[in-house]
Amino acid sequence: MTAPPPAPSSRVLICDDQELIRMGLRMVIDSQPDLTVVGEAADGDAAIAGVAALQPDLVLMDVRMPGLDGLAATEHLCAQPDGPRILVVTTFDLDEYAYAALRAGANGFLVKDAPAEEILVTVRAVLRGEVVLAPSLTRRLVERFVRRSPTPAPAQRSRLAALTEREREVLALVARGLANGEIADRLFVGETTVKTHLGRILTKLGLRDRVHAVIFAYESGLIRAGD
Repeated sequence: MTAPPPAPSSRVLICDDQELIRMGLRMVIDSQPDLTVVGEAADGDAAIAGVAALQPDLVLMDVRMPGLDGLAATEHLCAQPDGPRILVVTTFDLDEYAYAALRAGANGFLVKDAPAEEILVTVRAVLRGEVVLAPSLTRRLVERFVRRSPTPAPAQRSRLAALTEREREVLALVARGLANGEIADRLFVGETTVKTHLGRILTKLGLRDRVHAVIFAYESGLIRAGD
């Protein structure tokens, strides 16, 4: 009997202006049979060119780089209908562009000094279409930057009218950093019910994922930093 052909590896492009960071990420990713680094880039322009030439499934995108930074490159790539998924590589405490990168469509965060096992778990989850970002980290990140713009955006505020009272309640709890199981316990409902509510919230508001729901909750004034 002929053995089935091996499953194709997911293609990864690494974009970081530090060669040592690129080298370290390449070693971790290339050590796995289901992942392949197809290229490297040292700035946003090179990342955009690399995506066009190599068609990766995922880009690990640094934010602070000379020339075209990771934010501008993320905006460009996320505007493409068939663009790759973007995983922002950040130091978190220093990268003030990270929040804007999420708004631009990035699919999550990877901390630069994360251990190899965490890097691989995060990469695979994002490739599956998930947004891997701990609820507590989401809240810390969003609070840090939304605090600078405390006035709710009128357009965002008006969109809240599309949600039911329970959906607003679920959205507020998501934005406060609660996981689905914790929300279920708080509201005395099943976790499946929470997932259903969240799906409807995303659909009604035209949002991509949980992270963008959190951003919307703050920008619309549903909750405020420090609540």
